[in-house]
Amino acid sequence: MSASDTATPAPARRGLDLHALGPLIALLVLVVVGALMNSNFLSYANITNVLARSAFIGIIAVGMTFVITAGGLDLSVGSMAAFIAGLMILVMNWLLPSMGQGVPIILVGMVAALIAGLGAGFLNGFLITNMRIEAFIVTLGTMGIYRSLVTWLADGGTLSLDFGLRQTYRPVYYDGLLGISWPIIVFAIVAIIGEVIMRKTTFGRYCAALGSNDQVARYSSIDVNRVRIMTYILLGLLVGVATIMYVPRLGSASASTGVLWELEAIAAVIIGGTMLKGGFGRVWGTVVGVLILSLIGNILNLTDFVSPYLNGAIQGIIIILAVILQRGKTAEG
Repeated sequence: MSASDTATPAPARRGLDLHALGPLIALLVLVVVGALMNSNFLSYANITNVLARSAFIGIIAVGMTFVITAGGLDLSVGSMAAFIAGLMILVMNWLLPSMGQGVPIILVGMVAALIAGLGAGFLNGFLITNMRIEAFIVTLGTMGIYRSLVTWLADGGTLSLDFGLRQTYRPVYYDGLLGISWPIIVFAIVAIIGEVIMRKTTFGRYCAALGSNDQVARYSSIDVNRVRIMTYILLGLLVGVATIMYVPRLGSASASTGVLWELEAIAAVIIGGTMLKGGFGRVWGTVVGVLILSLIGNILNLTDFVSPYLNGAIQGIIIILAVILQRGKTAEG
């Protein structure tokens, strides 16, 4: 039995069906509903705002797709983002007297964020694989640790980037290319690369193999621990990337930064068709899931049909319904 045979899930062989087209249909329905409910919904300003604000969750969700496809889970990404944001701000403020304002100090802050993300992802992966602790327990624990650390670093308040540095860093969020902001561009690049890795590389096939049956994957000479750790490292790296794009938006970090990001990321992955139990994942579906959640929130904000404070409840309901639909599809297969 080869690794590629093990890694190819049954749903991938069935072509286009309602299960695959469902997220796209839901997205189109939301666009139509939003346009009918508010004339400003399809305006350039609103669409670009929705895409820019969803880019952070989207970048993280791409990484979460690999983790869930490999049979894992990470509940710590929101707290991790808050900790990385706080660490970035502290590093840049600390270096300001010696480096001065300018691009170099911003680049140092970005490198610090990427290293912190890699380290946090490695820690989660190491504890799950080498210490043989359930992913739910590990990431639930690190979620509390990262949230507590950023609260401690901020002394219960808010960590704010120096005003001059904030002005220098501001274009990373607010500027862009050809009228498209950098967060949207980065999200698109990450999604394209993620889809290629998932579909065209050995690593992507190995992730599916682990999620389908890690014991069979071991018999197929796959280094299960290494692949699983790599999924968490990839996710941590992408949390760092998302944080780099997020910090210039507000120029601050606190205990409330990144709250419920893990819920949104997981919801986007599941809505997009990735199996919660692992074994099958698709990055393009995750992108559609991110857009669905963002449009739901945007429609709630633009209309008085339902209170926007119920957005979290709606996301929770969507996750439950998506899992129910997945079970129904599995039963049919």
